[in-house]
Amino acid sequence: MGERSEAGAPPAGGGRATIRDVAARAGVSVATVSRVLAGNYPTSAASRAKVLRAAKDLDYVANAHARALAGAGRKTIAVLMLDVVSSFYAAVAQGVEKEAAQHDRLTLVASTGADPARELALVQMMREQAAEAVVLVGGVVEDAAYRERMAQYAQSLAAAGSRLVLCGRPAPAPDVPAVVVEYDNEAGAHAITSHLLGAGHRRIALIGYQPGNTTGEDRVRGYLRALEDHGVPRSDALLHGIGFGQINGDEAIRDLLDKCDGRPDFTAVFAGDDRVAAAAVKALGEYGLRVPEDVSVVGYNDDPVATDMTPGLTTVHIPGEELGRTAVRLALTGSGRTGQQRQLLGTHIVIRDSVRRLTP
Repeated sequence: MGERSEAGAPPAGGGRATIRDVAARAGVSVATVSRVLAGNYPTSAASRAKVLRAAKDLDYVANAHARALAGAGRKTIAVLMLDVVSSFYAAVAQGVEKEAAQHDRLTLVASTGADPARELALVQMMREQAAEAVVLVGGVVEDAAYRERMAQYAQSLAAAGSRLVLCGRPAPAPDVPAVVVEYDNEAGAHAITSHLLGAGHRRIALIGYQPGNTTGEDRVRGYLRALEDHGVPRSDALLHGIGFGQINGDEAIRDLLDKCDGRPDFTAVFAGDDRVAAAAVKALGEYGLRVPEDVSVVGYNDDPVATDMTPGLTTVHIPGEELGRTAVRLALTGSGRTGQQRQLLGTHIVIRDSVRRLTP
């Protein structure tokens, strides 16, 4: 089994393929095979294609221990997310776990902390443990490095008989063999902004999103499209993106209020998520402003905090649990496919008491 196979031939004796077998079949060095399968070192597209084809043809899996445990590993679904404490990520993880349990699969959950190096290490670890699917959750800054990394993940997992699932993330390219499960983020932002415009608001501040992040940019597009659809000039848009979460929301609203000496030149706030909205309501109160009497506030996500706030927060509901369920369902039903599968889920507004209708 340790003998090198002839190029294009199966492993000698019909045993388990080695990395040398893959190198011989692909016509490249062992080092090149190692780099391609690890997915963490730049290689040419041609070399990568040859190695992945050879690995698939030889049914090669890099980690021998994982191969020995493949029977158990194939019943594992891994879900990797930014953190495990926010309501959105928790809802997706719950959906993954519920659907996986229905299919007699075990769910492994890990957090990346938005660190690409840790994400890479976890994906590689799950590949070696022969996870049936690896689900990556949440928005990202989509650039050339991201697209290249996702393509490598997908090819590397596919070579091991696994499946990459992008949940709430964009696909790097149409030909990448992954499952893509998204929600209509832009439509949700358009709807909630239109709700404010329909209530008579024209000066609407959008705060607490992360510029460059796919989630934040989709919401900006929906906001701007709603303004345009209602005849509000683009010059009246008030964008103040610092980041998601309460700390960024607090900083953003205080910055806007300080610029106008506590007398806002806007009548409504569209918060990038519900934690931003909670921070905005608290800060407005500290400036002596009431919600919704003085300033209307809406959020996004429909986190539990939206119902705990006073007044209750009007927001956009994201089907987090259904995202997780759909991710697992498509990954399992599409097992063995080489192409890309896509599913888009809808969003809807949940109306509570944080918006006041302005009189003409």
